[in-house]
Amino acid sequence: MTQQDNKVEWAPIATPILTELLGKVRFNEQGLISAIAQDESRNVLMLAWMNREALAETLTTGRVCYYSRSRKTLWRKGESSGQVQHLLAAALDCDLDCLLLTVRQKGVACHTGRRSCFYNALTPTGLIELTEPDITPDALYGAKTSS
Repeated sequence: MTQQDNKVEWAPIATPILTELLGKVRFNEQGLISAIAQDESRNVLMLAWMNREALAETLTTGRVCYYSRSRKTLWRKGESSGQVQHLLAAALDCDLDCLLLTVRQKGVACHTGRRSCFYNALTPTGLIELTEPDITPDALYGAKTSS
């Protein structure tokens, strides 16, 4: 991280160090690692997956890139919705098999139009939606609402 005009920016990781870091990550049998994204206030926004290529791109560009398991391709957050995530910090857990990303989120993180994907509370009376969408999925994606 670097600080410029009171705005924290991601400092790209150069190839020799990037290769070393990627070698330490414990990807699962599908070649993936779970990635939790939180905002600057530490509010959890979402959980997604990264493969080696997505993690390398994220660490070198500072723009968060995930791996879409359903489409089996890289998913650059915000490429269709404009709701981009800029990386501020990245950490691995103690087992080196889960990432915690601190991001500057532009707009909403959830494909339902909510700031966070974690809006469903499990209660003794059932499932309760804690928040309404900030923007409709149609406004984010047009007629297409896939995740």
